[in-house]
Amino acid sequence: MEAGLAGHGLSRARATVVWLVYRGGPQTQRALAQAIGVTARNVTALVDGLEESGFVRRVAHPEDRRALLVQLTDQGRAVTAGLAAEYERHSAYLFAGLPDEQVRQFVATMDMVMGRLTQVATAIEGR
Repeated sequence: MEAGLAGHGLSRARATVVWLVYRGGPQTQRALAQAIGVTARNVTALVDGLEESGFVRRVAHPEDRRALLVQLTDQGRAVTAGLAAEYERHSAYLFAGLPDEQVRQFVATMDMVMGRLTQVATAIEGR
């Protein structure tokens, strides 16, 4: 997974930010920090890097002139859509023939583990 992300110019932590914006639409950095469970400073560093590499841009918040929203660029949307399609293909292969309840339990466990790993990776990358 790391190699695949690196091939798109993304680290795991940056991919998490891109994925959150892809799934949830434009968001403030504060909302992203809360969703990932890291400090605003960590998210600022991640968004800075994503902005420099062309994945996201900061735009004025339509309702709060003091806030900025992080939104995907066309490049960010295209890469993330490709990653989502890859994810679906690989998931279908990996879980073919397993009972739905077993898959649900596995996914719930992995979501928790990946969330913890993302927090660690984001904290390290933001230093």
